Amino acid sequence: MSDTDWWFFDLAVVIAVTGGLMFGIISGLSGIERIVLTIPLVLFLPGYALVSALFPDEPNDEYQSFDDEKTGLGNPLLVSGGLEAIERTILSVVFSVALVPAIALFATVTPRGVALKPILLGLSILTVVLALLAIVSRYRCPADRRFVPSISPVSPFFDRGRPSPYERTSRRPYNLAIVIGLVLLLASGGFALANPPQHDGFTEFSVETENVTGETDTMYESTYTAGEPQELQATITNREHEERTYTTVALLQRVSYEENATTVRESTEVDRRTATVAAGDSHGQTLAITPSMRGDNLRVTLLLYVGEPPAEPTTENAYRAIHLPIEVT
Repeated sequence: MSDTDWWFFDLAVVIAVTGGLMFGIISGLSGIERIVLTIPLVLFLPGYALVSALFPDEPNDEYQSFDDEKTGLGNPLLVSGGLEAIERTILSVVFSVALVPAIALFATVTPRGVALKPILLGLSILTVVLALLAIVSRYRCPADRRFVPSISPVSPFFDRGRPSPYERTSRRPYNLAIVIGLVLLLASGGFALANPPQHDGFTEFSVETENVTGETDTMYESTYTAGEPQELQATITNREHEERTYTTVALLQRVSYEENATTVRESTEVDRRTATVAAGDSHGQTLAITPSMRGDNLRVTLLLYVGEPPAEPTTENAYRAIHLPIEVT
């Protein structure tokens, strides 16, 4: 079997490697392992598949020494549309860098938003699709002009033949600089994507509200009956980048409102709930509120704590607090 029978080998490797890298990332690897897996998937494979689809033919060094349409010496004209290995490599990196923001922009309209796994999944799907298109494009190219991957013991970044006596400028230092620049770009880009900057974490704490209409006075149930239990739905959303255990304390308080101040005259705990919430998840809690006081100067106070609350829960020592004025008849 000749080398020309393996014209699709590099694209088959791209598809196989993309699948393997994505499987490793989804399996939960982190740290240096995830960085190593992310670098080729983000900064080379999608661009290589795109370059292969756009340029299915092999390079040809046929030049026209003179411009026949003009008299005198002219600039040599390249008559081939193929790409050299160095050109394919550089364009693969450039196109990959251009494709990543496009996938990130598309991820903003998905339910998961801009997160690492959705972006990598989108890149994987795009890479496989482009690789399949490249196989079709290369297949339709004439066999004698079709690009066939080959493994050379000499790097494509350096001169393969003996230097010409008429060519005094050596390109080796420049090619070495290109190699170093590409390595730095791949390493820094892969590290940045595999380890996105983490902002300060926070926790969202809210209560379920009613649909607002023109006749709505409050967005929650504000009328209670003394001695009768009533449910109140609260939601905890963990944005702390790690799993947290929360405790919710519900207090029934009698308050007085003075100028620029609210004074708690009486406070009674009516319910307490504990829940462990994974990073990025939301947890709903059903609190049972059974009022033991009457009047219209009352409020339900929900206090959220990370871990165990202190012996005397108050608004001042809580991580999050919600105050709901109510009336008890």
